[in-house]
Amino acid sequence: MRLGVSLGYFTTAEQIAEAIELAAAAEGLGYDCAWVAEAYGTDAPTPLAAIAARTTTLGIGSAVMQIPARSAAMTAMTAATLDGLSGGRFRLGLGVSGPQVSEGWHGSRYDDPLGRTAEYVTLVRNALARKVLRSDGPHYPLPLPDGPGKPLVLAMRPLRSELPIYLAAVGPKNLALTGRIADGWHGIFFDPELGVDQVSAIRAGAAEAGRDLAGFDFAVNVGAAIGPDPATAADAVRPTAALYIGGMGSRRTNFYHRIATAMGFGAHADRIQDLYLARNYAEAAAAVPLEFCTRTSLLGTTSDMAAGLRRLRDAGITSANVAAYGRTLADRISILEAVAAARVKAQLDGTT
Repeated sequence: MRLGVSLGYFTTAEQIAEAIELAAAAEGLGYDCAWVAEAYGTDAPTPLAAIAARTTTLGIGSAVMQIPARSAAMTAMTAATLDGLSGGRFRLGLGVSGPQVSEGWHGSRYDDPLGRTAEYVTLVRNALARKVLRSDGPHYPLPLPDGPGKPLVLAMRPLRSELPIYLAAVGPKNLALTGRIADGWHGIFFDPELGVDQVSAIRAGAAEAGRDLAGFDFAVNVGAAIGPDPATAADAVRPTAALYIGGMGSRRTNFYHRIATAMGFGAHADRIQDLYLARNYAEAAAAVPLEFCTRTSLLGTTSDMAAGLRRLRDAGITSANVAAYGRTLADRISILEAVAAARVKAQLDGTT
């Protein structure tokens, strides 16, 4: 099993500087890739470029770049540039975000997310392959009809014409789409007890498309915290869980609330959401059940973490992207060290 470091998204330049240091430490520990997200603060590509400049072998990946934020052509340009600057280390993670960000921040309608994703990925791949960019699709017609637009070809010659593309997916239809068109999957709050169904949905989508998933990366974001036992360590991951379950999206559309509900924590998820939307953030965090934390995170001692990594491996996961929850940079590096030691203890290698 490969290990990645999940750096999240940032709201200050100081956080980016710390993330660069954490990525450098992860490279020294044998981690496979550093992943950066974006919401409506910093973007993903700029910090990734800085991480690429500081490292030599560590992969860099977006987890994820938002589809409504950029044209497919701009995404292809950015991906080709990052891959070239890093010497072929870039991995392109994409996602449609949610309706609040898509429509409220980017001004892009949140309709037909599956169709938009499929059409977008095709355009990105065609652009990277330096094909003349044309599309008669309903979402991204190129050139625009009845205008002066000219079909163009990417002027840059990419270092790699085929980059690994990952999709962030939660629901069964989106998971099947991931299996049909992507090279990897970004999962979040993955529960090994139930997550085999998600892995199966991806595999079913691939089979439907006649695809061989050899080399496909089943990657999940995993919170991690050190403590004498999982119950003690769980407090470190609760605030982020509350943010996602309670505050990422609206009452009508919150993908992470749905995940918690599917895990059997529907009543807890409703309470977390009520508290979070009322801005009772500490109470919302305290309301996150211990079992939710232990089933979706690596918590406690090295032995606890090793057992968690084995559960992920047995559920079909090939990459665990570690979000280290510590108060200081030194604390977070210690967590990465603990997870690396746990992988050794679990007798897992980095080639799966």
